Amino acid sequence: MSEFWENAFVRRQMMWGETPTRAALLARDEFAACGVKHVLIPGIGYGRNAVPFLESGMSVSGIEVSATAIDLARSKMGLEIPIFHGSVTDMPFDERRYDGIFCFGLIYLLDADERAKLLHDCENQLAPGGTMIFTVVSKAASMFAQGTKVGEDRVETQHGVRLFFYDADSIRREFAAHGLVDVFSIDETMPDGSLRPFLQVVCRPQRTPG
Repeated sequence: MSEFWENAFVRRQMMWGETPTRAALLARDEFAACGVKHVLIPGIGYGRNAVPFLESGMSVSGIEVSATAIDLARSKMGLEIPIFHGSVTDMPFDERRYDGIFCFGLIYLLDADERAKLLHDCENQLAPGGTMIFTVVSKAASMFAQGTKVGEDRVETQHGVRLFFYDADSIRREFAAHGLVDVFSIDETMPDGSLRPFLQVVCRPQRTPG
């Protein structure tokens, strides 16, 4: 998967444009209301979703598997923030605890064991009282019916990417143990102008990570 994304960023560069997602803007508002100061973004890409948090005075660190995406974050987006080069499956990359974690368009690329590990690792890097927000693709998306089924609620697209599609049941199953407090629908505009349905998942674990 790391080779896939490196090749994708080499070929298509800033493939989603510079505008941050609606999910990132809503997460910024949620974090601001909670007094979040330090944000971790696993799967930061070339950094478009880091901008709203930085503009609100929050510090941001990222994790990114593609070296080209990191170069784009530096050269095109002008980001001078810590970005760890590696896969989220190898978390943690530092010992810091963050009071906000935002993860867009990543967890649904992983298999069941990897999704569970990511949630565990994120919670372990969350400061007590912190908030985690994950944006996941919904089963309402047309892609769910168009791909080749490779598992329960998991399909392979024509581009060879395997996606796990969420609904209310799978969100409860995977996120309830991590302090699930809210979930709501959100539509994101794709590069071709179409809308794709996502679900925004908000978690506030009550236990002290460790």
